[in-house]
Amino acid sequence: MTASTAQKYRALAERAEVELADATAIEALTWAVEQFGDRLIVASNMQDAVLIDLATTVKPDIDVLFLETGYHFPETIGTRDAVATVYPQVRIVNAEAEQSVAEQEAEFGQLFATDPNRCCHLRKVVPLRRTLANYDAWVTGVRRVDAPTRANTPIVQWDERNGLVKINPIAPWSDEEFNDYLTTNGILQNPLVSAGYLSIGCAPCTAKVAPGADPRSGRWAGRNKTECGLHG
Repeated sequence: MTASTAQKYRALAERAEVELADATAIEALTWAVEQFGDRLIVASNMQDAVLIDLATTVKPDIDVLFLETGYHFPETIGTRDAVATVYPQVRIVNAEAEQSVAEQEAEFGQLFATDPNRCCHLRKVVPLRRTLANYDAWVTGVRRVDAPTRANTPIVQWDERNGLVKINPIAPWSDEEFNDYLTTNGILQNPLVSAGYLSIGCAPCTAKVAPGADPRSGRWAGRNKTECGLHG
């Protein structure tokens, strides 16, 4: 993206942040598809297909970004593959790190245990940035109720870190609204959720959540870490 194009899209995002502040998820996604067309990609961690389902009602052949870190649960990979079957027109874009897991561990050891921030950077942040460079906007499933760090998430914003427009169509959704959509529409869900994994990331850094606990307490349990660096 050239500097002039980035400036144009930044201004567009800043206007949309105000104009679409109260937009429904479908209104936000319709706006995004109208503005960016094939230069738009939807990110999914394959915990469920709610966001993908919403996006495909507007653009059935939308690109879907999956960060293939090499450390995922088999169930997560299975959910990704099921998405490709249920939504046959979507194109799954697997963003991979420059090094394989074996190569990274040969050079640095198990970073997920010794330096999880660096591990996230190498296997998530860098591949995400490299993939997003091919697009003008991306759609995320970030919700304000997910964590205190996400409480003020707008529906549309300029993503300074990655240099493109970011659309968060379900940012205002409560857990009840989310679960209602999931169950009413029979949306695909990672089987690990019903097993107690309420915020699913890489297998070494994801644990079951205690009853009544914050869903994200299962991520990097016991560490002073709440985000992988993708959204904050």
